[in-house]
Amino acid sequence: MKALITGISGFAGSHLAEFLLNEQVEVFGLIRRRSPLHHLNSIQDSINLVEGDLQDSTSLRTILREAKPDWIFHLAAQSFVPTSWRAPADTINTNITGQVNLFEAVRDLSLSPTIQIACSSEEYGLVHPNETPIKEDNPLRPLSPYAVSKVAQDFLGYQYYQSYGMKIIRTRAFNHTGPRRGEEFVASAFARQIVNIERGAPAVIKVGNLDAERDFTDVRDVVSAYKVSVEKGKPGEVYNICTGTAISISTLLEKLIDLSSIKPEVIKDPDLDRPSDVPLLLGDCSKFKNQTSWEPKISLDQTLEDLLNWWRDQ
Repeated sequence: MKALITGISGFAGSHLAEFLLNEQVEVFGLIRRRSPLHHLNSIQDSINLVEGDLQDSTSLRTILREAKPDWIFHLAAQSFVPTSWRAPADTINTNITGQVNLFEAVRDLSLSPTIQIACSSEEYGLVHPNETPIKEDNPLRPLSPYAVSKVAQDFLGYQYYQSYGMKIIRTRAFNHTGPRRGEEFVASAFARQIVNIERGAPAVIKVGNLDAERDFTDVRDVVSAYKVSVEKGKPGEVYNICTGTAISISTLLEKLIDLSSIKPEVIKDPDLDRPSDVPLLLGDCSKFKNQTSWEPKISLDQTLEDLLNWWRDQ
């Protein structure tokens, strides 16, 4: 089997590449000219990296013609919610237009891969208390430009399936973290600050909204779900990927602190607040589990310990 990963040099993309190699899948990856490749250091000699850009249809056709993938995992995106507030147009263009270019390139070459789109639980947005745990048929009420872009990606996947019979599977992953997570994301931001304190920085951790509750899955479980989705998922369908358990951001911080030896002061930083925030994202992935038998295997405590140790190694 051959797989193409867009966003291969990123957090989830690099973990997915490792997972697929261990499953004896030949891996191709789309990278931009200036893409940092440090997440791929240990596997770079085992994968096929091709330079291109989702905004450049010619480069997409080049890599698709070369790879002729059985599977496409479309992970490339502007994925940080606060950035979408600062650069909404760029977020919309990157996430929506880039996906349309990919789909059109597949169509133009008359290829027939199974395509997984990495959508997001942020699409649900404003969820009422009586709507949790959230199922796939819950109304979508996005609360950020990023979430709006993901709704568009999601629905474009459905439209291309219905219009052209493309084998597209949409996965809505809830929060996921683990080693290599960017420092701007909450668990990694906390972990980095804790490690800096361990190394002698002032014992202060800056935080935003600690009341929000999120359903966290280990990234290594999420990428295994992505592979299962293209093997056992039904084209045209959408699937939640999550654990079914939510914790508050304050509890997440407490767990990380307990895994270290520090006693920090926690300070609220207004700059870390968002114009609007989703109070609770708690998922129900029974549809995916029942259809594929996938189960998350890595505990949150193990995930957080691995994340801290990753930062200690940096």
